[in-house]
Amino acid sequence: MDFVAGEIIPVFKPYTWTSFQIVNKVRYHLSRKYGIKRFKVGHAGTLDPLATGVLLLCTGKATKKIEELQKHTKEYEAEIMLGATTPSYDMEHAVNATYPYEHITREMVEDVLKQFIGDIAQIPPLFSACKVDGKRAYDLARKGSDMQLEPKNIRIDAIELLECELPKIKIRVTCGKGTYIRSLARDIGEALQSGAYLTGLTRTQVGEYRIENCITPEAFPEWLEKQSAL
Repeated sequence: MDFVAGEIIPVFKPYTWTSFQIVNKVRYHLSRKYGIKRFKVGHAGTLDPLATGVLLLCTGKATKKIEELQKHTKEYEAEIMLGATTPSYDMEHAVNATYPYEHITREMVEDVLKQFIGDIAQIPPLFSACKVDGKRAYDLARKGSDMQLEPKNIRIDAIELLECELPKIKIRVTCGKGTYIRSLARDIGEALQSGAYLTGLTRTQVGEYRIENCITPEAFPEWLEKQSAL
């Protein structure tokens, strides 16, 4: 593989790691290997620190493909807790409100999930990298702002209910660019006349790149040596 000319590397992002930390680790090993101080490495689509799964890294001239890769269809598996909400719609923040969930049945969940398939308008989380007047939304949120972001048009191709052990559910989502699964969890909770937040999220596929073909950050140095030996 010619990492200088450009390659696409599917990496598994572990829990609590940031996408930037993955980029830094891969860049460090590539820089050492090739003796290039500022090795060009970028990622195609940020994953939240509490999410895991497929993160596509691009090296060299392949970084020009980042925008194209971000448009690829993505697949996620999400674990959702019903009956409560958090400010970030995930476990980054503590529960700030609780709601009844005893009225919810599996049939209700399946019916509600169908409402989100297709082209829909979705409001991104305030704790996100979206920009508001040139500032990151999460910076405004951390300063105590409770403003709501403008809805964005997104596409959800499919939602499958994998597990239903109320108040917990697990779903598989196939969707397009810009979809926030955290926001989807929030909206599912509201549609069920309750609350909801993410307790787990794994990106299992981006385009043709699947989670089972990803390299872990720990295995990357040894993998890199093998590629160089081919």
